[in-house]
Amino acid sequence: MDTKTTIIGGLVAVLVATGGLLWLTQGDPDPTAVDTDETPVVEVEENGRFGYIERIDAVQFFEDGEHILVGEIEMPTPCDLLEHDHLVRESFPEQVHISFNVINEADMCAQVITPARFQITVTASEEATFTADFMGRDVPLNLRPPAPDESPEDFELFFKG
Repeated sequence: MDTKTTIIGGLVAVLVATGGLLWLTQGDPDPTAVDTDETPVVEVEENGRFGYIERIDAVQFFEDGEHILVGEIEMPTPCDLLEHDHLVRESFPEQVHISFNVINEADMCAQVITPARFQITVTASEEATFTADFMGRDVPLNLRPPAPDESPEDFELFFKG
């Protein structure tokens, strides 16, 4: 029985060693190979880097046929420069669409929330309606009338030189 026990013990040891080696070496031998049974998961941040911007707030002044919109949007870094453009659709009342975009050509920049102020002047009737998009994504434009003591000059713009 000693010989039989020794043979069985040896076989068990070989099986355990083989199983251990298979377990340690399991995985894809070719890291570039694609597993056709499994769909790759690609995590994409919804709405990109600026997905947190869900609304743009501004104060709307109207004087002498001009709308002046002033406000600010918080940028994730001081290197993010806010730019805007607007389109006045010829109708009555006019429909004004404002597009906000961000330029950042910095290789490295500190992650510090920084307000970016804007001032937009549009010639249109007092009844004009406004819509906006931010980086190509439609966002609500929340316009509020100025307080009695507010003027556009109260909102200083800081431009980087």
